Amino acid sequence: MTLKMSGFNIHIVFDLLAASLSLVGTYLAYTWRLRAANAMALGKLSTGYGIALVTGAAVGGYGLGSANLILSEIPMVGRSIVGALAGATLAIEIYKRFRGIVGSTGVIFVIGFTTTVAVGRIGCLLSGLEDQTHGIPTGASWGWDFGDGILRHPVQLYESTAMAVFLVGAVIALAVRSPFFLKNGFYLMVGFYAAQRFIWEFLKPYTSIAGPLNLFHFVCLSLIAYAIYMILRSKDART
Repeated sequence: MTLKMSGFNIHIVFDLLAASLSLVGTYLAYTWRLRAANAMALGKLSTGYGIALVTGAAVGGYGLGSANLILSEIPMVGRSIVGALAGATLAIEIYKRFRGIVGSTGVIFVIGFTTTVAVGRIGCLLSGLEDQTHGIPTGASWGWDFGDGILRHPVQLYESTAMAVFLVGAVIALAVRSPFFLKNGFYLMVGFYAAQRFIWEFLKPYTSIAGPLNLFHFVCLSLIAYAIYMILRSKDART
């Protein structure tokens, strides 16, 4: 499959579309289920919380994104979704610790983040090689030609599909008012995103730093460990 168009313009279009759908999805989830089900947790959100969230996402997204490209001998500024997720999560956990906030406050972001990835990754796919998110060459029939005649794994599409599946599951969980999901939805999302991203990283041309593992592999492993720990801690808190 071949597609040639302005990578920058198409990326902007999908970034805006992803942001818009994310805001709509977050609002609908809040008014439909979360306002009543998680009033106490959502009441802990504040200006300081928002500043920590945005700052952590920016530092993690651009910091880890750029670091990964530099390690891969691509001297340019990059931004990373998994880096932004890791940075925002760390910043919020630090903020919560200093403010004495206990329990999950992130379930409101589940629909928005999942939608952002599912839609935004299509923009990455259509942006071509310049986006630096393509996969390694493949002989598979579904390989994607980014414009240079070489078929590569469309890892962006793999990630978009995986998160679309999680989005469907999240909506179903909200529809049935799953107590477990309402309490641990954010941790489930973090763990699922990191696990599927860990797999796709093996299909990317980034430079490894330990065996077959690149920088993002270790970020994903850290997020998976975090998600498991928080879910288990939440379970222990009930006993």
